This record gives sequence, C-alpha cells and structure tokens, in this order.
Amino acid sequence: MTVHHLNQLLLACSLVLLVAVAAVRISSRSGLPSLLVYLGIGIAMGQDGIGGIQFDNAELTQVIGYASLVVILAEGGLGTKWKEIKPALPAASSLALVGVAVSVGVTATAAHYLIDLEWRQALIVGAVVSSTDAAAVFSVLRKVPLPPRVTGTLEAESGFNDAPVVILVISFSTAGPIEHWYSLLGVIAMELAIGAAIGLAVGFLGAYGLRHVALPASGLYPIAVMAIAVTAYAAGALAHGSGFLAVYLAAMVLGNQKLPHWPATRGFADGLGWIAQIGMFVLLGLLVTPHDLLDDIWPALAIGLVLTMVARPLSVVTALLPFRRPWQEQALMSWAGLRGAVPIILATIPMVYDVAESRRIFNIVFILVVVYTLVQGPTLPWLARKLHLDTSATEAADLGIESAPLERLRGHLLSVSIPEGSKMHGVEINELRLPGGAAVTLVVRDGKSFVPLPTTVLHRGDELLVVATDPVRDQAERRLRAVGQGGKLADWLGTGGNGAS
Repeated sequence: MTVHHLNQLLLACSLVLLVAVAAVRISSRSGLPSLLVYLGIGIAMGQDGIGGIQFDNAELTQVIGYASLVVILAEGGLGTKWKEIKPALPAASSLALVGVAVSVGVTATAAHYLIDLEWRQALIVGAVVSSTDAAAVFSVLRKVPLPPRVTGTLEAESGFNDAPVVILVISFSTAGPIEHWYSLLGVIAMELAIGAAIGLAVGFLGAYGLRHVALPASGLYPIAVMAIAVTAYAAGALAHGSGFLAVYLAAMVLGNQKLPHWPATRGFADGLGWIAQIGMFVLLGLLVTPHDLLDDIWPALAIGLVLTMVARPLSVVTALLPFRRPWQEQALMSWAGLRGAVPIILATIPMVYDVAESRRIFNIVFILVVVYTLVQGPTLPWLARKLHLDTSATEAADLGIESAPLERLRGHLLSVSIPEGSKMHGVEINELRLPGGAAVTLVVRDGKSFVPLPTTVLHRGDELLVVATDPVRDQAERRLRAVGQGGKLADWLGTGGNGAS
C-alpha cells in the first residue's frame, strides 16, 4: 500500500463514518434501528450497489467482527451497574445456558422440517440465531426505562450467551452433530469457568492499579481501561477459555470500581463502541450479495417466526421457571431477545470451515436479523408501556459523579452534576450530611460559580465540587447518590449511604 492508497482509504473511511453518524440521528427520529442503516450503507457500497466494491472475504469479516465484538462487550460491561445485575445473575446464567439449549433445539428442528435443511446445517442455524446481540440489547435497553431486574437480566444474558453459542457453532461447523453431548457440555463449562476466572482477576487487578496510581494525564485513564478489558479477552482466549465472557466480566468489574475520570472513560468507550458497530455492520453489508437473497427470503421468515414466537418464549419460560418471574417480565424478555451483528458474524464461521450450504445459511441469518430487528426494536418501548413495565415516570435520575485523584493531598475531587429528575433538587448543603472529611467547596449554577453556605439550596442543573479525603471518599459518594435517589429523607427511606448523622 502506498501513501496515495492510504489517502484514498482514509477519505473513504472518514466519509463512511460521517454518513453513519448522520444516519444515527435519522434512525433515532424515525425509530429505525441504526444497525439496519449501517448494513444499508455496506450494501450500497457493495457489488450490487452504487459503490460496486467486490468483497467476499468471510475470514477477514469474521476476524474484524470478533475484534469489534470485543470492543462492544467491553463498552457494555463498563456501563453495566453491579447493583442491577447482581440479583439477576442466576436468571441471566440460566437464560445463557438452558435458554440457549432450548432455543437451539426448537429452531434447529424447525429449520430441518420446514425448509428441509440437513441436521448439521439446521443445528448451525439454530445455534447462530440463539444468541442475543450485546450491541442491540445495550443500545435499545438504555433508551427504554425498565425495572432494574429486567434490564440487568437482559444485559447479563447478552454478555454471557455469546460464549456457549460460539463453542456450539464451531463444534457443529467442524464435526457436525456431536455423539457425546456430555463432552461438549464439559468443554463449554470449562471454557466458561476459565474465561470467568481470568476476566474477574484482570478486572480487579486493573481496577486496583488505576485507583492507586495517579497517571500524569486524564486522557490516559480511558486508554488504560480499554487496554485492560482487551487484555482480559486475549488472555482468556489464549488460555483456551471464553475470551468474550472474560472481556465482559473484566469491563463490568472496572465499571463498578469508581475509577478516576470516569465520565471521560465512558465517553471514550462509547465512541469506540460506535466505531466498532459502524465498521462491523458496514463490512457485513459489503459481504452480502442482495440478488442472492431472493431465494432465501421465505425460509428466513419462517425460521424467524418460529424463533421469535416459539423458541424464544419457550426458552425464557423454561430458563426462568425456578425464579418465578411475573408473566409480564417474561413476555417482555421474550420479545427483547434482539438479534444483531453477532448472529451474522457467527454465520461466517461455517463459511470459513467450508460447510455445505454455508452461503445459504449466511443469507438466511442475514434476512432474519434485518426483518425481525426492524419489527422488535421499535416496538419494544410500546410493549413495555402496555405491560406496565416502563419506569420513566417513577425512577429518579442518577447523579453524574466524576472523580479526580489529588495525589499530594491524599484526597479526591468529586465533580457532581444534578440532572433533571434528581431528588437532590431543593436540598440544602447541610442536609446532605456528608461524612467528616468531605465538604462541598463550590457550586456552579447558570455558568456562574460561588462558594456555598450551609443553607444554600441546590437546584437541578447545578454542578458541585466536593473535596473528600481518601478514607471517606466512597462513603461521601454513596451519600450523594443516596440523596439523589431519596432526597433529604434518604435515611428514613433506607438509602442513607452511611452518611454522618
């Protein structure tokens, strides 16, 4: 590649990114899932579109897809709140294991008998489409205010179920139906255990290092966090464990450790996540050949209908049977089993292994994802309201708190933003009852800053600077969040945050 070729590549990539960014605004206003817009851009650039680019490298698509999925899982893990996901872990694990098994069996049976696929190909299709997509779930659920238990379960499921599904797809693509199912279950259990152990270890070690080492520039923290998350993936994969589970768990640990300059880190990770999604979907759009899809439209619709209306609900009901979840939650989780880039990426695995009819499998999965994402994504908020699971009217907004270490002073400077909906509005400074060693030193309101008095009343939109010593830093942040959720009556509401009385 010459410098001239590099200039052309940079121009093309920057234009694609700009078009994709503009398309996000259009899709958000129209309710059209952004992934479909990105796929459309890739198709338009492909051999049947105006770009005329000839691209059929399934192996390169799979490699770039895996790399993108690592970034997307890391970004999703960083935004996952432990307090929401902790109660949902058993249910999410059941969905990721038992639910996937049920979904694979039902969908594969439908693919075998409805569209006459051989059992090997039918099992591959069943496994490929049984994984919910982390990018689609994270992006949709964070726009739909649902009860924390539902959101935690769905987010954890999408983070967990990639690992067993990847193992199943590779097993079916290399050997076909497995004679000894217990050996496959043993491999899945071993890889999940290794991935979980490495992910947790890397996450906690990385968080410990970042909390105790003051880096010379705030911009280094986001880079370090993402590097730690990617390290977890690579270490897990090289140790013959599940790298996908490792990166998600490591990122989740990092995201719940109150690291310095956290809003900047979240913004950086969010940007990388968008780039990964755009690049992945555009590349997948390039790989597809639209005129080859026509013969597989009806088979894809039939399998998708069975998956959406039978396999997914049955897997949810079966997996959640021990947890006695209300039928409204089960109905919503059945409809929220969103597919996206992950099934399309997994559909490249049989192409790489030269499985018979692998191109047909890819086409079926591509059509299924496009059609049913177009149906499920925009209708999820409506269904949440109909099932009375929309919590937008009752949930108080959480505070935005950024921490910067003051190494020489052995303290921390907390930057606190009071958003709309926070119950800190109307609370006086002295009613915050911060622990000894913590104090509000400055308030910024309407662009003007002033040193507050104990009787100063806080308003929505205020930004506070709170100085806290090392021993009380976590206690002060818990107290601030408690007041944000419960107001001045936080102690009596059971959310006191261990503040000083």
